[in-house]
Amino acid sequence: MKLDVQLDGRPDEAAERARTLIAAGVDGLFTFEGPHDVFLPLIVAAGSSDVPATDLMTNVAIAIPRSPMHLANMAYDLQLLSKGRFRLGLGSQIRPHIENRYGSTWSRPAARMREAVLAVKAILNAWQDGGRLDFRGEFTKHTLMPATFVPGPNPYGVPPVLLGALGPVMTRTAAEVADGLLVMPFHSRRHFRERTLPAVAEGLELAGRDRIDLFPQVIVAMGDSPAEIEAATFGVRGLLAFYGSTPAYRPVLDIEGWGDLQPELNALSKAGDVMAMIGLIDDTMTRTLAVTGTPAECAAEIKSRFGDVAERICAYFPGSTHPPETIAALAAELGKTADPAA
Repeated sequence: MKLDVQLDGRPDEAAERARTLIAAGVDGLFTFEGPHDVFLPLIVAAGSSDVPATDLMTNVAIAIPRSPMHLANMAYDLQLLSKGRFRLGLGSQIRPHIENRYGSTWSRPAARMREAVLAVKAILNAWQDGGRLDFRGEFTKHTLMPATFVPGPNPYGVPPVLLGALGPVMTRTAAEVADGLLVMPFHSRRHFRERTLPAVAEGLELAGRDRIDLFPQVIVAMGDSPAEIEAATFGVRGLLAFYGSTPAYRPVLDIEGWGDLQPELNALSKAGDVMAMIGLIDDTMTRTLAVTGTPAECAAEIKSRFGDVAERICAYFPGSTHPPETIAALAAELGKTADPAA
């Protein structure tokens, strides 16, 4: 199983961080739409002559406030810079962020994401094949493409377009139209098996497709000693509390019997009481919603959860900056092939 990890931090530190992570044996780097631009660190990594080539991905770029044309241009150019190793991961975000952080408009997120994926792919394919661009959707229209603005066929092909999802409607949408599904990191084994995979199967059947690449995302509390694991767990609980406070993510808690926790976390979030939120995330919740332990223990749990359906995973280490040797150990353990005699 391959390992992708987050290329976090400032873009002016991206090249050094990328070199360190690649030297540790990771198979790919992804960026998150956080305090810095989601594309710029990948541009730095792909364009730096002293950074070894590796797979790169946005995980995710928020699509609703962006034009599909902007997304297609960026995906095309990152595919060039990375020599064919870029994947465009798109996501919808939730209504308060779309309206109040991005200053954009919100409506029917699954329908809008479906159209965003199809529009980006239509633009990229028109450039690649030389055909006429004629995309007419409900939310966006792309029918003008003078030769001046056509970059021509990408020598490395059209980059894959992935879609992040948690709920059944968005998951079905991803299975219908995207090249891959980014499984939201806030989930449990039961939610993944009982909700996500059936929704994927429904989407594939609706579209008449055989399969879609799955990219499970995993929140990891990892360390080489009990003290390191405990310290990492604190950061993980903070992220779990943040996700758990979000109404849209309540179904994950519901399936485990913890749904009543969501409004309590939400109220504490609005009051700014972060420590009280973290205090509500106990050991059982942490082990259920995240992966904890040594690199070997974490790798074993990740393989147990996803090894039969996914070839690579995206690992988050909230609140932790692991030394290269610890990440190298996780990558090595994930890369081991199961012993047929075991």
